[in-house]
Amino acid sequence: MEPVQRCGRLFLRHVEALEAELGLPSGFRQGEYAGDPDTVVLDRAVYAEFVHGLVAWHCRTRHGVILALSEGFSAVAVALARRAGIAVELPGPESSDAAGGARRDLQAPVDPRTTPEAVVTALGRRAREMDRQMDR
Repeated sequence: MEPVQRCGRLFLRHVEALEAELGLPSGFRQGEYAGDPDTVVLDRAVYAEFVHGLVAWHCRTRHGVILALSEGFSAVAVALARRAGIAVELPGPESSDAAGGARRDLQAPVDPRTTPEAVVTALGRRAREMDRQMDR
């Protein structure tokens, strides 16, 4: 299997996990052309809602493990959305999506150094990096 195929399949597996976590469909459909399982079709309107929900979810959390697990995927999702012509604006620090109220998990305390601004800045930087690294 080619690296690009592995990358695509891994991405779609992450999509499935985040669809379940967010309760939102992603807009991806597989095998639409002549039964080819490697072919993927994207409904841009549905994907736009998925990415906006994903960004809001990612930027609301201050849970260090969730941030570590979701930042890379979220950055790739944002870069793909922008390439598809979907406007994705990252929330500003005053936005309820960026602050979201500190959610506390007794098993994984909030890192006081992880500010909403730092989360948004890191996601924006990663999305730009991913765009530069992906094939055109």
